[in-house]
Amino acid sequence: MNPPTDILVAMSGGVDSAVAAAVLKREGRRVRAVHFLLPGPETGREALIARTRRICGHIGIPLVLRDVREAFDREVITAFRAAYLGGLTPNPCVLCNERVKFPQLADEADRMGAPSIATGHYAVLTAEDGRPRLRRGADPGKEQSYFLHRLSAQILARTRFPLGRMTKAEVEREAVRFGLPVEPGHESQEICFLGGADYRHLIQEGNGRTAAPGRIIDIRGAAVGAHSGAYRYTIGQRHGLGIASPRPYYVLEIRAQQNEVVVGRREDLYSSNVAAEDFVWTGGIEPIQGEIEVLAQIRYRHKAAPAVLEMTGPNRVSLTFHEPQWAVTPGQALVCYDGETVLGGGWIVRPPQS
Repeated sequence: MNPPTDILVAMSGGVDSAVAAAVLKREGRRVRAVHFLLPGPETGREALIARTRRICGHIGIPLVLRDVREAFDREVITAFRAAYLGGLTPNPCVLCNERVKFPQLADEADRMGAPSIATGHYAVLTAEDGRPRLRRGADPGKEQSYFLHRLSAQILARTRFPLGRMTKAEVEREAVRFGLPVEPGHESQEICFLGGADYRHLIQEGNGRTAAPGRIIDIRGAAVGAHSGAYRYTIGQRHGLGIASPRPYYVLEIRAQQNEVVVGRREDLYSSNVAAEDFVWTGGIEPIQGEIEVLAQIRYRHKAAPAVLEMTGPNRVSLTFHEPQWAVTPGQALVCYDGETVLGGGWIVRPPQS
């Protein structure tokens, strides 16, 4: 009989990572756990650590704490601020997985001598021609492959996602069966470092200066209102514009250099064309030449839609949807799929101004 294999699990203190660790332990794996100390409000930090310790004690696995606040601030929060100040709407979860969470998890595993790592993400990993393939999780309402598309082949090859073929309801039932000391329905914050606060406060604090007021203009360039900081707006925003009109206006574009916010009607937000840069092919997939049919997502909750993808330069792509999509947002990730398999993704860039 082969000895059990060491595996290091990232433990957040929530139900998903707790069940992932318990499932691996039930499989006979020799499981260890790490809890990352992240930036954010101090309120509740000690309680979260205590809850994570209780979970690991119940499962019977050792826990270590790893302080990643400096790396997180440098790689995620700094980029988050810069994106908003540049007129973009960033996705910090994608950046965190690529630059902080998985690299730090792999580094801690190396330090422990554990060959494998695991998280509570809802995604599936398979192998094809000896290479890892990232696929959608089984639960369409929870699956998280979108957030994982930038992980390297080296990271994916040593990763396990124990919840990938389970639904959220099944995970919660497993938590009860294991008797895990987790809060019912406890979920991680979507933007963990904000702690439920308004992102605008973080941008203002990091900016270190008073936001400059500017114009809100329509698509013809006529002033229709005023703003107190362009970073306070996102593409598709309807409320909070302060514009009196019989028909609602929506934010179409953030022009950071001109300090202008462009608004229009809902129908003006539909577009078929997307350009993205810093495109990566997930899991070492060979770059595909010419035009290919894909299913593409322009944000996490966007339903993937049929499109044609074409490489237009090193790590740059152009994508054309078969049907116009609403609120294509610069700064968000464009992620492309072949059926359920992630092909790759990049960061959406602004279209050239006409």
